[in-house]
Amino acid sequence: MPVTNAIAAMAPDLAAWRQHLHTIPEVRYGTQRTAAFVAEKLREFGVDEIHEGIAENGLVAIINGQKPGKTIGLRADMDALPMTEETELPYASQSPGAMHACGHDGHTTMLLGAARHLAETRNFAGRVALIFQPAEEGGAGAERMRREGIFDTFDIAEVYALHNAPGTPVGQFYTTPGPIMAAVDEFTIHINGRGGHGATPHATVDPISAAVAMVQAIQTIVSRNHRALDDLVVSVTQIHAGTVFNVIPDSAMINGTVRTFDPAVQAMVIRRLEEIVQGHAASFGVTATLDYGNGDPATVNDPDCAAFAAAVAAEVSSCDANAPREMGAEDFSYMLEARPGAYLFVGNGDTAGLHHPKYDFNDETAPYGASFFARLIERALPLGH
Repeated sequence: MPVTNAIAAMAPDLAAWRQHLHTIPEVRYGTQRTAAFVAEKLREFGVDEIHEGIAENGLVAIINGQKPGKTIGLRADMDALPMTEETELPYASQSPGAMHACGHDGHTTMLLGAARHLAETRNFAGRVALIFQPAEEGGAGAERMRREGIFDTFDIAEVYALHNAPGTPVGQFYTTPGPIMAAVDEFTIHINGRGGHGATPHATVDPISAAVAMVQAIQTIVSRNHRALDDLVVSVTQIHAGTVFNVIPDSAMINGTVRTFDPAVQAMVIRRLEEIVQGHAASFGVTATLDYGNGDPATVNDPDCAAFAAAVAAEVSSCDANAPREMGAEDFSYMLEARPGAYLFVGNGDTAGLHHPKYDFNDETAPYGASFFARLIERALPLGH
């Protein structure tokens, strides 16, 4: 059974909603206009409850089915990225320095489409909790919504989410049981030496030489300190030092990211970073400190929920139920720590990549995602006979 006919018929509306949202991108928790638009549409659809102001500008809406039953949560993220759009589309961002470069405008639209269909048909027994979340991009909005009690308040038993996937054919789904996206951490190394004239390096304690050696040693964590079959990324992404060509600076800074699935691997990386920093500091005569920040945990699908969701997705289109896991991160991980559920990807076609200034969500994708969300509720909460 392909895309739901009623949802296919609303494709022009979905495109209009999505393109409007694309013009008003808002970052992190500042999603006031987006949340207001979502609430307006939900009222038009006739949902039973709308709870606003959760995690500042998040909201949860409830649709009751025809009979009692458990509550299943469906989540969409609403926030944009702090970057400048370069698409030159007629509906390009009207907010300087903000852009929907990750498709959250499309995620919100897909959940709105499912909401309209479910509110009209109510062909299920139980309740659906529509979760519209701010601050996925670096603000841990999912963790804050969890901390503010949405799972207990609304008695949510399971929770599901979708993300678009550039490079995958439009409407094709994929997921995997267990870990699907990595934990993301950040580290910063501060190195302090003694600056001086570049012509007299013997009179200085050069922090740049120490920084270069540390970066080279950090590369050996992946190649020499962990089992090759364990997924791990350690990337140095910034080195800052100095201001002019003829002065050795007093200090240097190194920054980077760590992506893991296994807490034991994460602990090993932290230990090795500290050893490298202190060992090289002693070797080069500088002082150095490591600041390590634990970010979002790994996104771990419940195997049974992932299998069920993949089967539902396969009714809408094709679905790879055992796709390779990815080293990107997603704060939906916090919701999956609170309740069983699954995270899936849906193809966005041949578009620019996520977080690219020329990215745009493909409006042809929205009916597939909306159909998936609606059908998941109808399959998980059947009315029976």
